[in-house]
Amino acid sequence: MTINLAEVAKEKSIKYFLISYTDLFGSQRAKLVPASAITGMQKSGAGFAGFATWLDMSPADPDLFARPDPESLIQLPWKPDVGWLAADLWMDGKPVEQGPRNALKKQIAIAAEQGMQMKTGVECEFFLISPDGTGIADTADTQIKPCYDQQALMRRYDVITEICDSMLQLGWQPYQNDHEDANGQFEMNWNFDDALVTADRHVFFKYMAKAIAEKHGLRATFMPKPFVHLTGTGCHMHVSMWKGRDNCFEDGNAPYGLSQTGLHFIGGIINSADALAAILNPTVNSYKRINAPRTVSGATWAPNSVTWTGNNRTHMVRVPDGDRFELRLADGAVNPYLMPASVLAAGLDGLKNARDPGPRLDINMYTEGHTVVDVKKLPLNLLDALRALENSTVLHDAMGSLVPSYLKLKHIELNDFARHLTQWERDTTLDC
Repeated sequence: MTINLAEVAKEKSIKYFLISYTDLFGSQRAKLVPASAITGMQKSGAGFAGFATWLDMSPADPDLFARPDPESLIQLPWKPDVGWLAADLWMDGKPVEQGPRNALKKQIAIAAEQGMQMKTGVECEFFLISPDGTGIADTADTQIKPCYDQQALMRRYDVITEICDSMLQLGWQPYQNDHEDANGQFEMNWNFDDALVTADRHVFFKYMAKAIAEKHGLRATFMPKPFVHLTGTGCHMHVSMWKGRDNCFEDGNAPYGLSQTGLHFIGGIINSADALAAILNPTVNSYKRINAPRTVSGATWAPNSVTWTGNNRTHMVRVPDGDRFELRLADGAVNPYLMPASVLAAGLDGLKNARDPGPRLDINMYTEGHTVVDVKKLPLNLLDALRALENSTVLHDAMGSLVPSYLKLKHIELNDFARHLTQWERDTTLDC
């Protein structure tokens, strides 16, 4: 039965709806619609000028319509007269292929044709910083190894518990919150679910964390490496494939408890890893995280090589149990829809072509990685990653026109960065 948003508004005392879509750079765009107008918006969508956001469009293009998905409705726990809705992008009566949510739904449909469903969970890390962005908000948070620091966690009790209470109210089943490896850094976890459900929640979580932090006079940032000497912000993704109630990755009789389906899926990730980096590590700043020198805490907790392992956090792909794998590549800047879309596309390619992930490595990659020959390295910078994506027939074929659109806009961003003169350049080159 179709959900009637006008009726829901009356039942839940919702006065306004935020019709929200996510553009190619992961920015959330929205219109605030009074409940009295939601019936028309539910049918036709809210109108936008696509060129005004990070989409590959021109001012001459017709209206872009964001059609809200009623199933995604979230009533803001901290402002209950507002209902948030994830939206799909349409133009000229057709879905927009470069729309990130559309791209994920396309890959989900391809998997469904094979009787499969991807389920995901994400580990969202973020920093709580001063409103002007110059430093850690908690000046007492100074430990060299601050991970799991009880005192620092409890000093942010009001913020963290308001976010967690909101997730509890929304039925997400959050199960733990902690202080992470960098000063001022936190992680919050909730239960895994269908890939689209998790992606919608991931998008909303970023908005919620920022909004609640602002309520408390703080600022939440998901920037990959906001402080050069501290551990960066990752977004680890747990992945499993299902057929009905059966986990396709699980095989108790196989080595490591991982089925051939699981191995081939990981093989697809390994095969496309350098191209995936352009999407999972989407900013110039991202490469200060995955190719970082040792931090003050002793480790970056980020990969720099394309390897897989068991329960070992120094590799790109970790298999803690046979029922899933953890992809440790993505960072906090990742687009919550493009991450599962591209990972699913690469994994399905691995299944189709029975790709071999190569040997499992159980060494410490931070200290012994240099001893392994023939291991592919991750891109050193955004330009290298974009070039890998340009050359990826797997992702081009799977994601269609989204890839060239994404590449076009990312090259514009990269060129803009290149036009900036840094103080480091002046300090090291003025007297050349």
